Amino acid sequence: MAAAVSALFPHARNAAPTFALAAKSYLDHGGEERYIPPIIGHFGSDRLLTEIAPFDIKQMAMVLYPDHCAATRNRQALTPARSVMLHGYERGWCPLIRLTRFKQEPPKRKSPASAAWLHLFTRQCDLDGLPHVAALVLFMAQTAARVSEAVRLEWKDVDLVGRRALLLRTKTDRNSVRHLTDELCGRLRVLAADRGPGDRVFRYASRYSVNERLEAVCQRAGISYKPSHSCGRHSFATNAMAMGADVKTAMEAGGWKSSAVFIETYVHSPNAGRLVADRFNALDFGGL
Repeated sequence: MAAAVSALFPHARNAAPTFALAAKSYLDHGGEERYIPPIIGHFGSDRLLTEIAPFDIKQMAMVLYPDHCAATRNRQALTPARSVMLHGYERGWCPLIRLTRFKQEPPKRKSPASAAWLHLFTRQCDLDGLPHVAALVLFMAQTAARVSEAVRLEWKDVDLVGRRALLLRTKTDRNSVRHLTDELCGRLRVLAADRGPGDRVFRYASRYSVNERLEAVCQRAGISYKPSHSCGRHSFATNAMAMGADVKTAMEAGGWKSSAVFIETYVHSPNAGRLVADRFNALDFGGL
């Protein structure tokens, strides 16, 4: 990628510190390249680093992503441009600039799958003769596996005796061991008949067809539709905490690294007020 930048701006090597030159150096030193080319195209080959103010970077984001949300502009424009400018500062090419992000609307909280929902869903799968779908949803709900990780799971990475499954190269680029419940192991043993070590456990070739199947089962069961993430990681976090697991244990079991993300995004407590009030009932202040 750095070579491509050099080809686009051949004179940048010997020029004053331009954004193009800083971008090339940033990439040469291991910077992330994904969103850099459009930003270089916007500022051109001759725009000096010292001529670029925070206002200019925000205007660039608006030009490149006019119809996108604030989160996209922050991720694909402000963050990479800030990285290049910071690299220029570290090389002594420009002063340090302060860049505020576009204000993002908080994401709408999704409703996770409750234990009752999971019971109704798996019962419908059993009635429909879809044991692999029931097992898939329970696997995601009880291990916090992402749908992409679940559909890639092969039998050689499942240990039904030890009740473990190995998720290969998860979103965090690390293999992750997940522990299986007795019921899930029982369902997987049924699926394992006549299957080879290299076969996929849940039979899906791609994650994109999973939600369509989930929606169809939900319609037949007469329950609200919940996509794979809601009945997977969201369900795991909420139900694990509701059953008494502490934050650290639930995070480690489900493969979370950030407690802020885990608590703010995944943990739901629908009856928090009532639960706390009932605990205060244990205190007697002599008012009765």
